[in-house]
Amino acid sequence: MQPKPHQNAPLDERITGALVGAAVGDALGGPVEGYAPEQILERHGGRVHGVVGPWHGDDWRTARPLAPYHKGDGHVTDDTLMTHALVRVYARVRDHLDAYAIADHLVPDLMTEPRWIPELETEALPLQRIFLAEKWLVARLHYGHADPREAGTGNIVNCGAAMYMAPVGLVNAADPRAAYAEALDIAGAHQSSYGREAAGVLAAAVAAACSPGATPDSVVSACLSLAKDGTRAAVERVCEEASRHTDFESALRPLREAVTPFDTVGPDYRAPSLGARRPSRLHSIEELPIALGMLLVARGDYRHAVLGAVNYGRDCDSIATMAGALAGALGSPVPEEWAKTVAEASRLDLWEPATTLAAVTREIFARDVSRHRAREAAFTSLGGPECSD
Repeated sequence: MQPKPHQNAPLDERITGALVGAAVGDALGGPVEGYAPEQILERHGGRVHGVVGPWHGDDWRTARPLAPYHKGDGHVTDDTLMTHALVRVYARVRDHLDAYAIADHLVPDLMTEPRWIPELETEALPLQRIFLAEKWLVARLHYGHADPREAGTGNIVNCGAAMYMAPVGLVNAADPRAAYAEALDIAGAHQSSYGREAAGVLAAAVAAACSPGATPDSVVSACLSLAKDGTRAAVERVCEEASRHTDFESALRPLREAVTPFDTVGPDYRAPSLGARRPSRLHSIEELPIALGMLLVARGDYRHAVLGAVNYGRDCDSIATMAGALAGALGSPVPEEWAKTVAEASRLDLWEPATTLAAVTREIFARDVSRHRAREAAFTSLGGPECSD
């Protein structure tokens, strides 16, 4: 029997679980990203059950299409680099964020602050590692001087914004609606259409997972109450299928079949269809519904949810990042041996961003309370009901 998430876990524990859990999921998924479950099975002689080496072994430096990135051996990818960058923005602003905060703080961080990049095994600007869909932030906001609220329009529609939105859900812990709204504002600088929508729903899911007594079912319900258009339909269809399974092995193909009508990339992940990643009200990114589906299949257990995401293949580093953040926020413990291996291999302190964000979250909540009380007093003076203590 799988261990149940610790439903009474305190806020600091949930923030740590979500951020460390996201990074570990990212590192486990990186070396098998882009491949099908059958290919992963053949390459590794079975399912992946932990940290594995590069797909091409010692030839990772030159083997296409992944060179020059050292994916595997516990190295985190751009999902974690972007997540930690967003935490640093919260640490600077120490309040809720909007699209302008992305332009004013995140973009300079990517462009001007050299950091250790695990996949490059060197210190470099994060801009030199992030994918083209994230480089778009720099091109549009720094060089193009676009309105930050609209800068995401024209970018390819993918999971690029959703993959690093967990901190927004944590800052808005137990308030999915507020997390959804803040993430949509932030993501407007990066994405449009269902890519932006996924960012809002992922943040809402993390916020819902932080609620006392939260379960995978309550997290999905919160998502369905907020999600729009194809994203909502995809989450509903995938989670309906996921509810029929208790083991990721039996769920791999059915979940892929459930999300296929909403996915624009097509059957060959490395050869996207002509309609791939274009704006649509009918479609959804694949990663978010599958992450929620694996959370349901695993009944909230971190290890099971992340391994399901990893062995699903395709964009599995981002799927496992999301699944890991959700399971961690629910209070399911991240395996210590995985976290230790990833931290050492990536040369990153996976716990420091969580400590920082927990302190900032409390500051923001105190400001929220003060602002709300000021509004209550103003509303009362206008003839509304008196405030209650």
